[in-house]
Amino acid sequence: MNADSHQTGGRYSKYALGVLLVVYVFNFIDRQIISILAEEIKADLGISDAEIGFLYGTAFAVFYAVFGIPLGKLADVWTRKSLISIGLAFWSLMTALSGTARSFAALAAYRFGVGVGEASASPAAFSMLSDYFSPKVRATVLAVYSSGVYIGAGIGLFLGGVIVDAWKDAFPDPALAPFGLKGWQAAFFAVGLPGLLVAVWTWTLREPVRGASEGLVVEPEPHPFRETLRSLQSVLPPFTLYNLLRLGGLPAVGRNLAAALAIAAAGYGAHALMPSAIQWIALSVGVYAAVSWVQALKIREAATFTMMFRSKAFLLAATGFPCLSFVTYGVGFWGPPFMLRVHDVDLAEAGIVMGLAAAVGGWLGVTLGGVLSDRLKARTANARLWIGVMAGLLSLPSGFVFLLADSAWMAYFAVFVFSITSPMWVGGGASTVNDLVMPHMRATASAYYILMITFVGLALGPFMIGQISDAYIASGLHDGLALRNAMMWSFALFGASTALLLLAMRYLPGEEAARDERVRASAAA
Repeated sequence: MNADSHQTGGRYSKYALGVLLVVYVFNFIDRQIISILAEEIKADLGISDAEIGFLYGTAFAVFYAVFGIPLGKLADVWTRKSLISIGLAFWSLMTALSGTARSFAALAAYRFGVGVGEASASPAAFSMLSDYFSPKVRATVLAVYSSGVYIGAGIGLFLGGVIVDAWKDAFPDPALAPFGLKGWQAAFFAVGLPGLLVAVWTWTLREPVRGASEGLVVEPEPHPFRETLRSLQSVLPPFTLYNLLRLGGLPAVGRNLAAALAIAAAGYGAHALMPSAIQWIALSVGVYAAVSWVQALKIREAATFTMMFRSKAFLLAATGFPCLSFVTYGVGFWGPPFMLRVHDVDLAEAGIVMGLAAAVGGWLGVTLGGVLSDRLKARTANARLWIGVMAGLLSLPSGFVFLLADSAWMAYFAVFVFSITSPMWVGGGASTVNDLVMPHMRATASAYYILMITFVGLALGPFMIGQISDAYIASGLHDGLALRNAMMWSFALFGASTALLLLAMRYLPGEEAARDERVRASAAA
């Protein structure tokens, strides 16, 4: 093995970052392509804005979030590069199979599978990169990795638009197309199958020594799959009840059932306000699984629970940053359909221009935000939180211009600016939650953080914008204006994020500085 492979931040570390960036690009190509295909899928399957928002968001998000917890645990105790490789192969296959869907239910089922597969990637990647590189450049490194969100989303929009238009030109009569496939179905095959080759490439990566970047080398877990099975039992109903009975007896089961009733009541109330049984049932099951996991974590891994859930800074950051993702996921998904409805642009044009805007602008914004976070960190412990606050404030002007512009090209320019400013928080958010816990807890902490982003940003953002849009359409408003109004409402989450991150600044410096003392105190308790 090359000596440089052990060198923190060395050439091999940079090579591994490049490979993991490619993995994340494929992650978001497969996730985001449904955005540019939304109008085609809606017309073919006869579904509403809320339902297409469910397919993009909740159908994917619940399984992504729930399985992210046990797969995050597996990443903490097993070979991370192998986990990423297997997950990539699985979600690529599910994406390709989405091209065989002939109904809403079938497409939803494949989206469930994509969610399970993609849950393997980021917790393991965050953990690997934290070992490949020094903590001093962690936000920059995680920002470079996270830029795959926007590169992948951009490529997905670009490819989706081009493939659909090319397919229509080649096969004007869908009955004469190979296997009778529509353009949107062919697009799923085209972006899904290449991921199988990338999975083989990822398998060849070298696993870094866990904790080496901070001199805190962790001994390997002798029974990784047994630990992961226990973690799976903690999130998968009805095994959650058996798991809690075994760990904490009847009192733990009683608390869990009380939580289940409260979640069911909240879901029923949400359904009364925004009717969609499948949305609120799926989200309620996901939230129940997360609550069950937290209960089990408190009993089985008291130190990890304490470092996460007894930290005010961790909880506030893990809620404040996801509020930003509500807007970025919502506008990112509904942006192309908005351009088609309001500005009457071609599908290929929207895919190419908005794809480039998302890829280039997102890469610039995420990277710039990560670099600024690391450089300002030497001056103030709250630097990464300040970047989150600024991301929201700087994104409002371009967001409004995008929605209110009279010309398509002014809207395209505004969305490019929005693509730069809105994701500047991404690297700082991920590094904040990693810095507050110990090395062997990072993938678990990252899984929870990603769970919050998934529930708040992905499961709620696109769906709620779609639901509000449907309500406006039902009142007689043009579908383009309805979507515009719905996206404007989403900007309120920037205010919620600002309040939470400003509050987190009161606690972060002290809790981050006392990390070692906190973990010793939790172990002694």
